[in-house]
Amino acid sequence: MDLEFIKTAFLTLFVAIDPPGLAPIFVALTAGMASAERKAVALRGVIIAFFILAAAALGGKALLEALGVSIPAFRIAGGLLLFSIAVEMVFEKRQERRAESAEKAITIDHVRSIAAFPLAIPLMAGPGAITATIVQAAGAKDSLVNFAALVGILFVIFASCYVVFLLAERIDRFLGVTGRVVLTKLLGVLLAAIAVQVVGDGIVTFLANAKAL
Repeated sequence: MDLEFIKTAFLTLFVAIDPPGLAPIFVALTAGMASAERKAVALRGVIIAFFILAAAALGGKALLEALGVSIPAFRIAGGLLLFSIAVEMVFEKRQERRAESAEKAITIDHVRSIAAFPLAIPLMAGPGAITATIVQAAGAKDSLVNFAALVGILFVIFASCYVVFLLAERIDRFLGVTGRVVLTKLLGVLLAAIAVQVVGDGIVTFLANAKAL
């Protein structure tokens, strides 16, 4: 088992999905709901998002190969996308975008569909999280153990999302405006560093493959 892979995959996916940052959005989405309804929305949302990212981990690489896109090229593109998410987090744009998506969905869809959209998609299993998952699946290097660890990491992160949703109101009150801003900025800087590493690794591999040809 590659402990370095597990550590990098966990940090990347945790920051990309950002369970703590989802707490205030979940509170807004489920405003006026009873406790049982909140729990149902939370459970359904995390299950949908988990299977979306698990499917991305399983079939993402094969899809790229079918499209003629190399893994190094996707790592570079994925790293740049992750970096853009990090910039949004550092400059407080991500929460604003998430809130706008949530607000639009509430006016269009019925309460029962909130778990699927926008909670699962795009708030949890958005483009950034899907990209991060495919990149990390490629980094598993065809190791069954590493891939199983990746699926386990997704399970743990979404389990933490469920816990966050159950405690969303308490977490939101505890963090306050200042706490949310500080936490988001710290996670954004961390994601930016990871993104730079992903891009760098992708460029090195891409150039190495080009020379080999």
